[in-house]
Amino acid sequence: MKRVILYSILFMLVMGGCTISYKFNGASIDYSKTKSIAISEFPNNAALVYPPLAIKFNEELRNKYAQQTRLKILQSGGDLSLEGSITGYSLVPIAVGSNNLASENRLTLTVQIVFYNNVTGEETKGNYSANRTFPSTSSLNDVQDGLIDELIEEIIDQIFNATVANW
Repeated sequence: MKRVILYSILFMLVMGGCTISYKFNGASIDYSKTKSIAISEFPNNAALVYPPLAIKFNEELRNKYAQQTRLKILQSGGDLSLEGSITGYSLVPIAVGSNNLASENRLTLTVQIVFYNNVTGEETKGNYSANRTFPSTSSLNDVQDGLIDELIEEIIDQIFNATVANW
Protein backbone atom coordinates (compact mmCIF):
# COMPACT_ATOMS: atom_id res chain seq x y z
CA MET A 1 0.00 0.00 0.00
CA LYS A 2 2.86 2.35 0.83
CA ARG A 3 4.36 1.69 -2.60
CA VAL A 4 1.14 2.66 -4.37
CA ILE A 5 0.97 5.92 -2.43
CA LEU A 6 4.68 6.58 -3.04
CA TYR A 7 4.33 5.92 -6.79
CA SER A 8 1.22 8.09 -6.94
CA ILE A 9 3.00 10.99 -5.26
CA LEU A 10 6.04 10.55 -7.49
CA PHE A 11 3.81 10.45 -10.59
CA MET A 12 2.03 13.66 -9.57
CA LEU A 13 5.33 15.44 -8.94
CA VAL A 14 6.74 14.42 -12.30
CA MET A 15 3.55 15.30 -14.18
CA GLY A 16 3.13 18.57 -12.26
CA GLY A 17 6.05 20.02 -14.22
CA CYS A 18 4.43 19.21 -17.55
CA THR A 19 1.78 21.37 -19.09
CA ILE A 20 -0.39 20.85 -22.12
CA SER A 21 -2.09 23.80 -23.72
CA TYR A 22 -5.12 23.75 -26.00
CA LYS A 23 -7.10 26.50 -27.67
CA PHE A 24 -10.67 25.31 -27.81
CA ASN A 25 -11.94 28.23 -29.85
CA GLY A 26 -9.53 27.46 -32.70
CA ALA A 27 -8.50 31.08 -33.21
CA SER A 28 -4.88 31.67 -34.13
CA ILE A 29 -4.50 35.43 -33.84
CA ASP A 30 -1.56 37.52 -32.68
CA TYR A 31 -3.49 39.95 -30.49
CA SER A 32 -0.42 42.14 -30.00
CA LYS A 33 -0.69 43.11 -33.70
CA THR A 34 -4.31 42.39 -34.56
CA LYS A 35 -6.98 44.03 -32.46
CA SER A 36 -10.02 44.47 -34.70
CA ILE A 37 -11.99 43.05 -37.59
CA ALA A 38 -14.28 44.98 -39.90
CA ILE A 39 -17.20 42.86 -41.06
CA SER A 40 -19.22 44.39 -43.88
CA GLU A 41 -22.87 43.64 -44.45
CA PHE A 42 -23.28 40.60 -46.70
CA PRO A 43 -26.13 41.39 -49.13
CA ASN A 44 -28.31 38.63 -50.51
CA ASN A 45 -27.56 38.52 -54.25
CA ALA A 46 -29.01 35.05 -54.79
CA ALA A 47 -31.64 34.51 -57.47
CA LEU A 48 -34.01 32.98 -54.91
CA VAL A 49 -34.42 35.45 -52.05
CA TYR A 50 -35.59 34.57 -48.57
CA PRO A 51 -35.79 37.93 -46.73
CA PRO A 52 -34.60 36.84 -43.24
CA LEU A 53 -31.52 35.07 -44.66
CA ALA A 54 -29.18 38.06 -44.96
CA ILE A 55 -30.18 39.42 -41.55
CA LYS A 56 -29.57 36.05 -39.84
CA PHE A 57 -26.31 35.47 -41.68
CA ASN A 58 -24.86 38.90 -40.84
CA GLU A 59 -25.88 38.64 -37.20
CA GLU A 60 -24.45 35.13 -36.75
CA LEU A 61 -21.22 36.01 -38.56
CA ARG A 62 -20.55 38.92 -36.20
CA ASN A 63 -21.52 36.78 -33.19
CA LYS A 64 -19.01 34.08 -34.17
CA TYR A 65 -16.08 36.48 -34.23
CA ALA A 66 -17.26 38.27 -31.09
CA GLN A 67 -17.64 35.02 -29.12
CA GLN A 68 -14.62 33.12 -30.45
CA THR A 69 -12.02 35.92 -30.55
CA ARG A 70 -11.01 38.99 -28.59
CA LEU A 71 -11.21 41.16 -31.70
CA LYS A 72 -13.20 44.37 -31.66
CA ILE A 73 -15.95 44.16 -34.30
CA LEU A 74 -16.09 47.24 -36.55
CA GLN A 75 -18.06 48.33 -39.61
CA SER A 76 -14.87 49.44 -41.42
CA GLY A 77 -11.19 50.12 -40.92
CA GLY A 78 -10.19 47.00 -38.98
CA ASP A 79 -6.84 45.24 -38.83
CA LEU A 80 -8.71 42.41 -40.53
CA SER A 81 -11.50 42.95 -43.01
CA LEU A 82 -14.21 40.55 -44.14
CA GLU A 83 -16.67 41.30 -46.91
CA GLY A 84 -18.75 39.36 -49.35
CA SER A 85 -22.25 38.39 -50.35
CA ILE A 86 -24.74 35.57 -50.38
CA THR A 87 -24.46 34.39 -53.98
CA GLY A 88 -26.64 31.32 -54.01
CA TYR A 89 -29.78 30.05 -52.35
CA SER A 90 -31.34 27.23 -54.29
CA LEU A 91 -33.79 24.39 -53.96
CA VAL A 92 -33.46 21.42 -56.31
CA PRO A 93 -35.08 17.99 -56.43
CA ILE A 94 -32.43 15.30 -56.06
CA ALA A 95 -34.32 12.02 -56.02
CA VAL A 96 -37.27 10.99 -58.11
CA GLY A 97 -39.82 8.54 -56.76
CA SER A 98 -41.76 5.89 -58.62
CA ASN A 99 -44.46 8.39 -59.54
CA ASN A 100 -41.93 10.69 -61.29
CA LEU A 101 -42.21 13.25 -58.50
CA ALA A 102 -39.35 14.39 -56.33
CA SER A 103 -38.93 12.29 -53.21
CA GLU A 104 -36.12 14.45 -51.79
CA ASN A 105 -35.10 18.08 -52.17
CA ARG A 106 -31.80 19.79 -51.47
CA LEU A 107 -31.50 23.33 -50.14
CA THR A 108 -28.09 24.90 -50.84
CA LEU A 109 -26.60 28.14 -49.54
CA THR A 110 -23.46 29.68 -51.08
CA VAL A 111 -21.48 32.65 -49.78
CA GLN A 112 -18.56 34.42 -51.44
CA ILE A 113 -16.00 36.23 -49.28
CA VAL A 114 -12.95 38.43 -49.56
CA PHE A 115 -10.76 38.52 -46.46
CA TYR A 116 -7.99 41.07 -45.98
CA ASN A 117 -5.33 40.89 -43.33
CA ASN A 118 -4.30 44.55 -43.29
CA VAL A 119 -1.44 43.76 -40.87
CA THR A 120 0.31 41.31 -43.22
CA GLY A 121 -1.15 42.53 -46.52
CA GLU A 122 -2.62 39.10 -47.32
CA GLU A 123 -5.88 38.69 -49.22
CA THR A 124 -7.97 35.54 -49.34
CA LYS A 125 -10.98 34.93 -51.56
CA GLY A 126 -13.32 32.00 -51.34
CA ASN A 127 -16.72 30.51 -51.96
CA TYR A 128 -18.31 28.52 -49.16
CA SER A 129 -21.32 26.32 -49.56
CA ALA A 130 -23.48 24.03 -47.47
CA ASN A 131 -26.59 22.02 -48.24
CA ARG A 132 -29.25 19.98 -46.53
CA THR A 133 -31.58 17.36 -47.93
CA PHE A 134 -35.17 16.99 -46.81
CA PRO A 135 -38.06 14.76 -47.89
CA SER A 136 -40.51 16.16 -50.39
CA THR A 137 -43.31 15.28 -47.96
CA SER A 138 -42.20 18.41 -46.07
CA SER A 139 -42.74 21.79 -47.65
CA LEU A 140 -39.88 24.28 -47.79
CA ASN A 141 -41.90 26.65 -45.60
CA ASP A 142 -42.08 23.98 -42.89
CA VAL A 143 -38.33 23.24 -42.76
CA GLN A 144 -36.72 26.41 -44.11
CA ASP A 145 -35.93 28.24 -40.87
CA GLY A 146 -34.33 25.21 -39.23
CA LEU A 147 -32.33 24.34 -42.34
CA ILE A 148 -31.16 27.93 -42.75
CA ASP A 149 -29.85 27.94 -39.19
CA GLU A 150 -27.84 24.78 -39.92
CA LEU A 151 -26.53 26.07 -43.25
CA ILE A 152 -25.51 29.41 -41.79
CA GLU A 153 -23.69 27.76 -38.89
CA GLU A 154 -21.78 25.43 -41.21
CA ILE A 155 -20.73 28.19 -43.61
CA ILE A 156 -19.72 30.56 -40.83
CA ASP A 157 -17.57 27.80 -39.31
CA GLN A 158 -15.90 27.34 -42.72
CA ILE A 159 -15.28 31.09 -43.04
CA PHE A 160 -13.96 31.38 -39.48
CA ASN A 161 -11.58 28.46 -39.99
CA ALA A 162 -10.33 29.88 -43.30
CA THR A 163 -9.74 33.37 -41.92
CA VAL A 164 -8.54 33.27 -38.30
CA ALA A 165 -8.19 29.64 -37.27
CA ASN A 166 -5.04 27.64 -37.73
CA TRP A 167 -6.40 24.21 -38.62
